[in-house]
Amino acid sequence: MQKPIVAPPPTPEELSPIWGNSQVWASPLDPTRRVHCCRTLNMNSITAVGFDMDYTLAVYKPETFENLAYTLTKNNLVKNLGYPETILDFKFDHNYMVRGLVIDKSRGNILKMDRHKYVKLAYHGFTELSREERIKTYGNARIRESFDEPMFANIDTLFSLAEAFLFCQIVEYKDEHPLQLPDKQYFQLYTDVRAAVDMCHRDGSLKKAVAANPGEYIFEDQNLVPLFKTLRNSGRKTFIVTNSLWDYTNVVMNFLLEGNVGKNMTYDWLKYFEVVICGSSKPRFFIENRQLFEVDLPTGLLHNTDDGSPLVPIDAECLPIPPINLLRRPTQPGSDGEGASADAAMARVFQGGSYNDLHNILGIESGTQVMYAGDHIYGDILRSKKELGWRTMLIVPELESEISVLMQHGSAMQRFGEMRVRRESLDDQLERLKWHLEVSGSSLSEEELRKVEEMIAEVSGEQQKLQQEHRDGLQQYHQQFHPIWGQLMMTGYQKSRFSHQLHRFACLYTSHVANLMLYSPNKNYRCRQDEMPHYTVE
Repeated sequence: MQKPIVAPPPTPEELSPIWGNSQVWASPLDPTRRVHCCRTLNMNSITAVGFDMDYTLAVYKPETFENLAYTLTKNNLVKNLGYPETILDFKFDHNYMVRGLVIDKSRGNILKMDRHKYVKLAYHGFTELSREERIKTYGNARIRESFDEPMFANIDTLFSLAEAFLFCQIVEYKDEHPLQLPDKQYFQLYTDVRAAVDMCHRDGSLKKAVAANPGEYIFEDQNLVPLFKTLRNSGRKTFIVTNSLWDYTNVVMNFLLEGNVGKNMTYDWLKYFEVVICGSSKPRFFIENRQLFEVDLPTGLLHNTDDGSPLVPIDAECLPIPPINLLRRPTQPGSDGEGASADAAMARVFQGGSYNDLHNILGIESGTQVMYAGDHIYGDILRSKKELGWRTMLIVPELESEISVLMQHGSAMQRFGEMRVRRESLDDQLERLKWHLEVSGSSLSEEELRKVEEMIAEVSGEQQKLQQEHRDGLQQYHQQFHPIWGQLMMTGYQKSRFSHQLHRFACLYTSHVANLMLYSPNKNYRCRQDEMPHYTVE
């Protein structure tokens, strides 16, 4: 791999286009910075642009953050779930797992499949299944329709990589030491790992560590403030919808937008948004009407609301309360009630609720007026697109590494394409010869029969040699992307399941959200023409 799977955000210098250069304005010269279009999207129709926080605005450092999550999960397995202390000696490889894989909970396997749900790679723990084992286990068409919960789990977020790796380690440990976990089936192993991960979130240990030193776990991104200013100056409203709660959201956004940590934190970062909704419980936020609470910023306490208007508590002074669709200036921690920035209205902060509340706050009449950027196919993109008609942008940090390899080895695919054409020609020739022998063999002379058989042997030998060369070359090519799982967006010659979902539900996708800075906020993104196989005549 030429670059880490998750690279840091681009520097401001990388996102400083020469505005007078039409080439740069039309499309970034660096392909890793481009915004790619799956469905035409005219930004002039967008009135509100929203963002997820984790792995969208906040890009986590895998070598520290994922290792932290991995270590805390191990500790919970031993301390709270009775696993052997030997597990504490396990080591984590943050480059091993990738997104788009599927966990077979009942068999202890990790799968990579194409867009037709055909399993192309399968590992039991860290041991690869042979082609025969893989086809025997997953080759049934009926089974291919059911790669979903409760028996399967999707590795569809970067947060899932550490737990998937730990699951594989425990599967191997169980196989090698059956007496150590005698009552644990593979399904229970996965359930326990998930429970241990949930403990990290419930006890706050993961977030406390990040809050103590955000710079150790989160990449700095100096492009976010200019991005939000650009969007707001273009007349768009901006918002955040995140599953993280207010306390953690405040820590992360203070670090990203103001460079503040600990006692130096303020609420200044809220001036870049119209509204911030924490604890949204996506994807439920997009499909259920849930109670909306307003967050009291200094304490984190929640104020109940009725149809969006905060309720006045008993014995509280009956003063007019601003409607939900008006902004207010939150006060600074420990201040006398004056807002931090008197010249800028700041976002109000809520917890829970649903998209209806958000539309009410922002004055949104149609979901097509909203563009939302997130990193999670299911939690951020699928439901918001299918249920609400929101326009969507998927953030794929791995894309930078993928494109870098494509740029270095892109010519290989042309060569493989030529080999495929040659293989198809040999296949046809071989089948014609065999059919000729089957139909006319009895009427051929010995000399004619010998010549046909020699031709069959010659073509068959060339076919097998080319087939092996093709397979080996394609495998080596995929290993340039990842030594185990290959190219993120492809499985052999087919789109991977991950890229198929991306293409179906994301209008746009890019490696970092700040890449939007390279384009006009009023840009009309146009997708490429769809093609059918018969469009290309060899």
